[in-house]
Formats: sequence, C-alpha cells, structure tokens
Amino acid sequence: MKTLRKQDTRIPRRPLLWLAAALLFTLPPMFGTLPSWVPLLFLIALAAKFWMEPKGYRLRSLIWKLVLVALILSLLFFSYGSVRGMEPGVSLIILLTSVKILEAHTAREFHIMIMVAWILCLCGFFLSQNLAIALCLLIAFTLLLVALIQFHRGLSSAFWPPVRTAGKLLAQAAPLIILLFLFFPRINTGLRFQLAPQRGASAGFSDRLSPGSVSFLANSSEAAFRAEFPDGKIPPLSAMYWRGVVMWHGEGLEWEAPAGPAALPRTSQGPLRGEAIRQWITIEPHDARWMFALDWPVNSPSGATLAPGNYLWSNQPIRQPRRYEVTSYPEIPNNRLHSREREPLLQVPASISPRARALAQSWKGETAEPREVVKKALEFFHTQGFQYSFSPGEYGKNDLDEFLFHRRLGFCEHYAASFATLMRLAGIPARVVTGYLGGEYNEIGHFFLVRQADAHAWCEVWFPDSGWERVDPTAVVAPDRVNLGLNFFLERRAATGQLDNTQGVFARQLARWPIFDRARFGWQTLSYAWDTRVLSFDGDEQASFFASVGMAGHGPIFFIVGSLAFAIALLTLYAGWTHLRTRPHGNRVKIMYETFCRKAARLGASRNPSEGPLDFSLRARRLLPNESERIWRIANTYIALRYAPAPDPMMLEQFAKEVNAFVHAS
Repeated sequence: MKTLRKQDTRIPRRPLLWLAAALLFTLPPMFGTLPSWVPLLFLIALAAKFWMEPKGYRLRSLIWKLVLVALILSLLFFSYGSVRGMEPGVSLIILLTSVKILEAHTAREFHIMIMVAWILCLCGFFLSQNLAIALCLLIAFTLLLVALIQFHRGLSSAFWPPVRTAGKLLAQAAPLIILLFLFFPRINTGLRFQLAPQRGASAGFSDRLSPGSVSFLANSSEAAFRAEFPDGKIPPLSAMYWRGVVMWHGEGLEWEAPAGPAALPRTSQGPLRGEAIRQWITIEPHDARWMFALDWPVNSPSGATLAPGNYLWSNQPIRQPRRYEVTSYPEIPNNRLHSREREPLLQVPASISPRARALAQSWKGETAEPREVVKKALEFFHTQGFQYSFSPGEYGKNDLDEFLFHRRLGFCEHYAASFATLMRLAGIPARVVTGYLGGEYNEIGHFFLVRQADAHAWCEVWFPDSGWERVDPTAVVAPDRVNLGLNFFLERRAATGQLDNTQGVFARQLARWPIFDRARFGWQTLSYAWDTRVLSFDGDEQASFFASVGMAGHGPIFFIVGSLAFAIALLTLYAGWTHLRTRPHGNRVKIMYETFCRKAARLGASRNPSEGPLDFSLRARRLLPNESERIWRIANTYIALRYAPAPDPMMLEQFAKEVNAFVHAS
C-alpha cells in the first residue's frame, strides 16, 4: 500500500512534457480572441510548473488557492464586466486550469488535467474554426492521447511507441468519423459555431465613402471573399468589378448608401445583354448585410434581395462565412428613369464652390450630350497632373476644390466621389459604387481570392440611350491598377521608385517565387476546401451529396440505421482482421504437428496428452522403425519452430514437406 501511495504522489516527467506540449497547441485560438493576458498567464503557469516540479514544489496552501481564484474572478470582471458568455467562460476555464497545473502532483490530478485539456480543445474550436486552428487542436488532441499512453506505460516506455499507438488509434477511428460525418442526418447547420463574436469583423469594407476610407485597406491581406466560376466563363481582370454597395447621397468627397435597400424605387430594366456568368461566392463574416457579385447581378440567392441599384443585400447580418450562387451579366440596360428617380440622382450639396460648378458647366458647353461630357471629364483627370497615391494625406470635409485644383493626389475613392459630384453638377445622373476590383487566381484550387486590399470605388452614370454604365476615373489616372491588378501595380511602382513601401513590395515579390507561390496556393486551396466542404457541410449540402451518390429520397431513420449497421459491420471486419493478424505464428506449426500425431496414431503410435514432443518421438521411433529418421527430423524441426521467437520460413517449409511425406506414406 505504501508503494502504491508513493507512486501516486509524483507525475512522471515524460508524460508531463507531452501534456505541456499539448497545452501549448491549445493557445493559438486564444490569441486574437481572448484578452492577451489570459494566454500569457497560462504560459507563465506552465513555465512555473517545470521550474517547481524538479524541486518538489507545488501550490499546497488552500489560502493561496482561494486568493488566486479571487484574483482571477476580479480580472475577468475588470475585462468583461461579467463571467457570463462564451469568452468569459473559456477564459475562466483556462485560468482555473493554470491554477490546477500549479497544484497537480498525483496521478488522479494528471488525469483531470488531461480531461480539462480536451475541454480546452473543444473551446478552442468554438473560438475559431479556420484550418490552421483546427490543425493545432488536432495536434493537441493527439499529444494528449500520447501523454495518457505514456503515463500508463510507465518510465520504461521509449519515445516512439506511445506516438505510434496514438497514431494507430486515430487511424482506426478515422473511417467511423468520415462515415458519421457524411451519412448521419443533419438538421440544417454544418460545423460552424458562432459562440464568440467576430473581433474586427466589421473592419474593412463600409457603406460610407470618405477620403481615406478605402486607401487604408491597401496593405490588408485579410480575405474578403472567394469566388469560383463553375462554368469556366472567367472575365478579364480589368472587367472583374465586384459590386458591393451603391451610394446615392453625395457631399462632395463624402458619399453614403441608403439605410435600407428599399429607399429608392427600382428602375425599369431592359433586355439582358451579353453572356451570363455564374459564380459561387464564399464571403467572410463582416457583421453587416452587404454581399458581393460580379457586375451586374440579376438574381438574389436565398436569404437576400436584389436592391435598387442591382446590388445584393442580405436579410440578416453576415456573422459567419456564407456560400451562395449568383448570376451576372456584363450589361443590364435601364431604358427609363422616372422623374422621382432622377431627382435624387442630381442632388449636390449647396457648399460646392462656384469654381467646381463652373468646371462642370464648361464641359457641357453648347451641347448637353452626356457622353461628350463624360469624355471631357475623363480627359481632365488624365491631362491635369492627377496622381494615384495610397497616402494622399488628409483632406478636409467636402474639400473638393483642394483635390481638384491644388493637390490632385488621391486614391480611388477620391476620384470616384469627385467624378460623380461633377457629373451631377453637369446635369447627368450619377452614383458611386463601392466593392472590389480583381483578385488573385489560385491555379491549384481554381478560384479567385479577393482580399480587403482589392477594395475599390467607381462611378456609374446614366445615359438615355443605354441606361447605367460604369465609368472608372481611376482607369485614366492609374490604368495599371485596373488592368494588371493591385499586386503587379505595386511591384511596378516600386521598381520605378514611385512607392515608398519597398519592404511590403519585397515581401510580395518574394511570395511570388515559384516554391513559395505553390505552397501559398496549396494552403489557400486546403483552407478553402476546409471552409466549403467541411464547415459548410449542412443539411442542404448533405442532401446534394446523397443525390450525387444516388441515395436521395430516404428519410433520416434510414441513414441513422444504415450508418449504425455499417459501423457495426466495419468494426466486426476490423476485429476479425485484428484477430487473424495477431494470431500466434505457431498455430500453423501446431496444426501440422497434430496432423502428424493423428497419422502416427492410425499407424499404432498414439501420443499421450502429457507426453512431450521429444519423448513421443523416441517412443514412436521404436514402434515405427521404418519411419524412424523422418519422425526424428519432424520432432526436432517442430521443437525448433514451436519455441523459436521468430520461425524461419525455410525451416517451416521443410517441416511441411516432412509432415506431408509422413502422412502420405503407405
């Protein structure tokens, strides 16, 4: 009893190392989601444990434990104002685990830490579900299994056997996991959980346009959405305008979208022109309602509406990744514009200066031809020294004159906003559209990745003969930005010394090396597949999968019973295979020896149950003198094979020949 108690008062160091490694892999989802002091305290507790363990120290005092718990609760109240909710609850589990790490010293407490660590893996998946976090948590889960195996095998176990055992256990469980994932009925949702708010989800795209609102995104590598073209109809990069929000109300350089999609009546729509382009889009959560589609969308997916201005508007805020299908046409003519629709499209603020008004009127001249006015306005931006810049400096509110007549330095939002304002001053209905331009094509996954850095703003004007048409003044100021995409534009600017951010451009050039390029595209493809094939595998996706394999039309009971029956059959087959594989090597030798004994019995030499092979061979040789030599060889070979650690295949084959010769002898 003393020995058992003594063994129970100390956790072996190697299992503790495996446990610590597993706990480190539970940290990534905490950073960026929880306050930074929570994972830092967790790390400090781990480091302190490894300093305390060799010295025999541990947290013993009940008073100190209560003080630490009170301090933890105080910090949580200070950070969150409450301990209710997903993030405060996970933070509380992490901090209490830290205290448990400091006091743990018995086998029972080691098992408790293993169980709590598995709970941390589950909490980490609730906090973040991207592929990198999922891989970290899978590694943590595996290391916890290794730690448990190492603990029960004792100090004599080497490094690799527990790892191999854990790998075998996970490999055996994988077929059942895949089976249940594919066939077990789902109600509606997939594996996405929105138990914690998306921090910074609203950052990036906005329904308000002001100087600097788009340019600050130029260095953001965060994904906005991913797009596939299932029919293979991919427009050129210069025509890849992703429509987001249409802005009707303008104040010079500042524009904003209406509060809701029904703020303006829908203009009458003429016949569709061009070839339909179908897209599958997976949008990242942004906690707002805008959705994106290639110019010009003609249908709205489920749960969304096609708002006036032909942009998509979600019925609910998008708080988790969402996948939808939409069809667009390159042209959608609106041949009629009623006076009640035209009036808000010509409104300009009273604060517009006489100089700006005179500039717009000079383009009209004696003719009121809208296309000629647009042509003159674009020529003005092209010939008057305007420059495209990511850091044009601050502009004052509605400081249109400073941009048009003095500094002439701006980003896409400056050009779109000023151009739309000038068009309205010239009597042409105009509006501003914000969205994204271009994207990066992934050659491995065959999809476009559109980042926040691809955010763009452009103008639309209305012509009586054709309706709304896109006019992008940025294209005449910086045509490379539109035609080549943002990355190539930045690299070209850096090569000619026009860009100060050489470090960021060098990183982009380095990322385009073939080896890094392939690795990056491969990772993006895996992440996209994880997002669309695993996390988004909901009831609708499962129904589509059943239809693709010819199993549509069956109820949930059929799949529940079928999954369980298949799982039982799979386990039975595996158990039988394991039994055959682990059957002792001596079985075949023993069967052949028993065959020899039965033949000898028929010839008058029966073996007694208690008689060993050597004694029986001596007696059988006396009773069967004609087979004396063969009986001797069979006995000696049987003893060598039966009790050898690993039977020699050549000796086994010779033994089989001797037994067969004896059995078939007359």
